[in-house]
Amino acid sequence: MKNQIKFVLKILPALFLSIFSFTSCKGQDITLKEGDEAPDFSLQADDGRTVKLSDYQGVSNVVLYFYPKDQTMGCTKEACSYRDNFSSFKDANAEILGVSVDDVESHKEFKQKENLNFTLLADPEKEVTKKYGVLNAFGTASRVTFVIDKEGKIRKIFPKVDAAENYKEVLEVLKSM
Repeated sequence: MKNQIKFVLKILPALFLSIFSFTSCKGQDITLKEGDEAPDFSLQADDGRTVKLSDYQGVSNVVLYFYPKDQTMGCTKEACSYRDNFSSFKDANAEILGVSVDDVESHKEFKQKENLNFTLLADPEKEVTKKYGVLNAFGTASRVTFVIDKEGKIRKIFPKVDAAENYKEVLEVLKSM
């Protein structure tokens, strides 16, 4: 019985987020606009190193995608779509950075389980999620993607993301840059 309660308590948040993770930023305050300078940040990556957005300035474009929770249905689909098309993003001179409010340990497990080949950034304090205006009513990041050019400008914002298909739209934007 004790194990069953632990199991339910463990999966309940994931189930809740899976159901509601399809929500976009409706009602959110995305004050950033296309053409704006992307706010710099410093977050811990899944491998423990510190990553700053400004590290990529002058070097590569950045696909900065926010997602609700590691190892949930929609978030796994989205991450795997980036994983499976990684070489196309490299050809477009783009780095993929996934951000959620999960901690580094959760990111490590998610990355290993799904064989992800790009960086996941932990924002447990929700500072960057708030800065980008994507913190939702559930206290997680809404599913929103920002395409940032190598000068640090936001070229495209996708506030309504189809988890399995958004990578195609992102690649179109990158190829047009």
